[in-house]
Amino acid sequence: MRNYIIKTHRKETQYNKPHLFILNKGLNSGKPSKEPFTNSFVVIFENEEDCENIFWITYSLWQSKYWHRNLVGSVIPFLRISDFIKEFSAKANEMLNDFEQHKKDVEALRLLELKAKQFHQNINLINDLRRVILHRYCK
Repeated sequence: MRNYIIKTHRKETQYNKPHLFILNKGLNSGKPSKEPFTNSFVVIFENEEDCENIFWITYSLWQSKYWHRNLVGSVIPFLRISDFIKEFSAKANEMLNDFEQHKKDVEALRLLELKAKQFHQNINLINDLRRVILHRYCK
């Protein structure tokens, strides 16, 4: 089991150890980030390697909409910290038991994120070129 602390993020708090933030309100609950969200949990680690491993686990859980079943609230759904800690600890331990497969999955996710980013940049360039060509007709 990895050593980490999960607690509710306070706006004015500064963290010295490696950490990540997890959104806890809205339909994007469970979304991890290195930058703080207004409504988020913070997961604090002893070292950067654990932080990176857990980041990709939380990322995969968020992308698969794993947290939707734990959302409560009728107007703005939110994730309770007690539900998050219980479910997250169990899922993280399960995924880290096969660490070699986890490392392969993380590399594949990183590559897919890089390719998606390149794809979106290409789409933006195509749209810019389209606007430039069409702008000539408006002169």
